[in-house]
Amino acid sequence: MDSFRTGADTLFILLGAIMILAMHAGFAFLELGTVRKKNQVNALVKILVDFAVSTIAYFFIGYSIAYGVNFFSSAEVLAQRSGFELVKFFFLLTFAAAIPAIISGGIAERARFHPQLVATALMVGLIYPIFEGIAWNQRFGIQAWLEASYGAAFHDFAGSVVVHAVGGWAALPAVLLLGPRRGRYSKDGSMSAHPPSSIPFLALGAWILAVGWFGFNVMSAQTLDKMNGLVAMNSLMAMVGGTLAAAVIGKNDPGFAYNGPLAGLVAVCAGSDLMHPLGALATGAIAGGIFVWLFTLTQNRWKIDDVLGVWPLHGLCGAWGGVAAGIFGVQALGGLGGVSLISQLIGTALGIAIAVVGGVLVYGVLKITVGLRLDPEEEYEGADLSVHKITATAERETSW
Repeated sequence: MDSFRTGADTLFILLGAIMILAMHAGFAFLELGTVRKKNQVNALVKILVDFAVSTIAYFFIGYSIAYGVNFFSSAEVLAQRSGFELVKFFFLLTFAAAIPAIISGGIAERARFHPQLVATALMVGLIYPIFEGIAWNQRFGIQAWLEASYGAAFHDFAGSVVVHAVGGWAALPAVLLLGPRRGRYSKDGSMSAHPPSSIPFLALGAWILAVGWFGFNVMSAQTLDKMNGLVAMNSLMAMVGGTLAAAVIGKNDPGFAYNGPLAGLVAVCAGSDLMHPLGALATGAIAGGIFVWLFTLTQNRWKIDDVLGVWPLHGLCGAWGGVAAGIFGVQALGGLGGVSLISQLIGTALGIAIAVVGGVLVYGVLKITVGLRLDPEEEYEGADLSVHKITATAERETSW
């Protein structure tokens, strides 16, 4: 029975890892549909190669920092318990690799290809695992202190703060250090529209992400005995709430409408195992409003050229999700309890601080040493030419 249960748990978490791996196709198509046509190839290649670099960085460094585990044993040892620990690594890797995928959307269309790969290795290997270990593995004693001081540890079931807020807030310094795309804002204060190149691809990316999110959230239980349909129901309600709020507030704009469900799903991750479905609906609706309002504000008034709006979508909606778990997770509002709003505020603020400091250090050092931004000619032609030339060469060789 134990061996069967272990095998079943391994299959359960493997299916979750596969669903989240598929979400990276969603990241790719969401970016592909949002950027201008000349940068589509770069977006596709960047997401795939970022995932590969993330795997290496997390395997050799990041996973050990977060969980104190390495994989330098024999294959016989690694395969014990149906290889559950190996598949758990695969599952958690797909979360870690979301960090550069999130950042990629913010810095699209003007970041150099190879420096971004270096940043990916540093963020996934060194920065992200610090907060991951604090939140999900009791590292550094912070969770124990929060529980002793405020009655409950910081709660983030599926990564509103650990993954999304960290990714979104790490992207903010990268976006600011790069500066806006050429021609986006003029000296007289006017703004040039850079409309999405393909609404169908943008919509496809959003749908792939939304479907995969049910693996992201539900399979965060990691074992079958801890799996609860409440998480699926809350994910659905938050998705719907975010969709409706973004569609209404965004006046049916397709870009807002298709990012609305993602905003809701980002926000519900943290408390999806605690909230009443009505609390999840409210959490998602508020997140949809946050995205529309803050995306418009950052682009139009603050002149921050965050191409996919990853700071409002992941950074702010993720932070809201951490706080929302402390509000709608309490029994007085229909939740299961066992959560402290103060702990949620402290944990969320800590995640943001680590992400911002890490983003400033990584992208600041890269800007000073090797440079982050494409040359004007490369940016004008579209995509990093290290990718663009490969495509052009292939077209020449296959033409008649």
